[in-house]
Parts: sequence; structure tokens; C-alpha cells
Amino acid sequence: MRALVVEELAPEYAGCRLKDIPVPEPGPGEVRIKVHAAAVNFPDLMQTRGEHQHKPPVPFTPGMELAGEVDALGAGVTQFKVGDPVAGGGRGGMAEYAVLPAAGLRRKPDGLSFSQAAGYPVAYLTAYVALVRCAQVQAGEWVLVHGAAGGVGLAAVDLAKVLGAKVIAASASDEKLAILQKEYAPDAIVNVTGGFRERVKEITGGRGADVIYDPVGGDVFDESIRCIAFGGRILSIGFTSGRLPVLPVNIALIKGFSVMGVRAGEYGRQFPEKGRENNEAIWKLAEEGKVRPRVDKEYPLSEWRAAFDSLADRKVVGKTIVRPDL
Repeated sequence: MRALVVEELAPEYAGCRLKDIPVPEPGPGEVRIKVHAAAVNFPDLMQTRGEHQHKPPVPFTPGMELAGEVDALGAGVTQFKVGDPVAGGGRGGMAEYAVLPAAGLRRKPDGLSFSQAAGYPVAYLTAYVALVRCAQVQAGEWVLVHGAAGGVGLAAVDLAKVLGAKVIAASASDEKLAILQKEYAPDAIVNVTGGFRERVKEITGGRGADVIYDPVGGDVFDESIRCIAFGGRILSIGFTSGRLPVLPVNIALIKGFSVMGVRAGEYGRQFPEKGRENNEAIWKLAEEGKVRPRVDKEYPLSEWRAAFDSLADRKVVGKTIVRPDL
């Protein structure tokens, strides 16, 4: 089978090779999946360079989210049958076949395509843990979403609307904001180029945002603490800007806001029962058609580098998908 293999950790994907390798066999409790779609995430890019906190030993196949059809069952697997459409994640999605624990898979909702399902769990689980578990967003609150056109940002826009919040979608691209406005109808949009503090205060009647969802960090975080409402919550999702911000705690003291770090996977590991509830909740939303994951573009496996670059260059509105079946 064809698979993208990281043979060594190096910049510019220099250690990545598209290779023919043996089709893996499922062990006890595992399922082999014929992969139809794999999502590209920033951790995938970082892992090729050894810059992510999770460092799988080389060689490995990237692709932490995937969707496809069950191709073979390991011993003891009874919840699926061959041919079932499934989605989930963990490892190895950028290959024609992948083997994963059956316990980590879900039946693909009928309303989602394979590509939508592949790009769904990480982004929407992150948004759910951030907005529901950490910030406990209430209907009517103002939620400012930075990086709103990216995978985790768009999921937050979508979910916050479902929760009844008033959403401000923020991006540095008018073109991306126009797409968000048309397809997701946030209550307001803000181009952060040149600053956004005064615009957010104007939109919120001078109060500031009750919740700020920040996967960007850097200068965006620095300005966010200037437009957070008293008693507000800033959700630190990541640092795609490349700079780790530093919080002047005197400002937090004066304005009474909190900063919460969000790692959805670690949340589930620390609180297993809540983790199961979180996963049940996001897949129920998908099954009920309440959320709308967006696929920006699909690439065949042979064009994996272009798919990676589209994410690295921030050209994406929603999710980039690699299709091993093309």
C-alpha cells in the first residue's frame, strides 16, 4: 500500500517519503480501515520536524484524523463489521490503510461526507472542551474567536452559535471573513490587521468580549487582554503565530479575567468519564446536523506536500483533506 512515511525528523518535510509498505494487520481489539480521507492538522506538520509535544518514534505515518470503511477486524471486535463507515483518529491516516483501536472509532454520521468526518473530531472536540467545559459559555455572551477561518477557529464559531452565544469572527483576511459571514453568519466580523481592540469594544457596547478563543497567541493575545470583559475568560488554544505571549498579571488582577489553557486530549486523559461525555456530545451534534464542518480542499495522497503547505501558509478556510483513495 502507499503511505506517507516520516523516516527522519527534519525541516521542510525533508524526512518525509511516499512509499509502498506492507498492509498492516489488525491485532486484538483493533480494526483495519480502508482510508478515504485524512485531515491535515498543525501537529502533523510539527511532528515531521520533531517540534510537537507528542513525538512518535520514526518511522511513522502522520495523520491524526481519518475516515473510511472497515476492511478487517481484529480478535474480539464486535461493535463493527466489514464495510461499516467509520471516523476517528490517533495515527497513520495518510496511507491507503490504517489500523486503529476499535474503541477510538465512531460510525460516520450519515450527514457527513468522509472528508467532513475526517476533519471533524479534533477541531470540534477542542472547541467543545474550550467553550463548554472550560469557559462554560452562556447564551447571549459575546465570544471573540481568533483565527476564525482555521480548523479549530471555524469549529468554535460554529459551536458557539449552537450554544446561543453572540460571535465575533476575527481574521487577518477580508476574503476569509467574507466566506465565514456567508456560510456561518457570525454576529460580527473583525479584520485584526492594524488592531482590533477598539472594534471589539464598539461591537460589545464598551464591555468587551466575555470569552476570547485564541489559537494564535503572540500579538493577538497581547491585544486580547485589552478587550476582555471584566470577569471574562481567555481560552489559550495554541500559538500559530510562533510567539508565546506573556501575561502581565496586574492587568488580570484589575480586570478580573482568567486565562485557561485548553488541551482537549489531555482533558480526556485526566478526566476519562468527562472525556467520554465530550466525545458523545460532539458526535451527537454531528448526527443531529447541528454543526457544519467545512472542507476547504481535497488533495490526493501524491500531493501531500501541497496539502501541508496550504495549512502552513494559512490559505485554508476550514480543513485541508488528503484523499488516499484518489
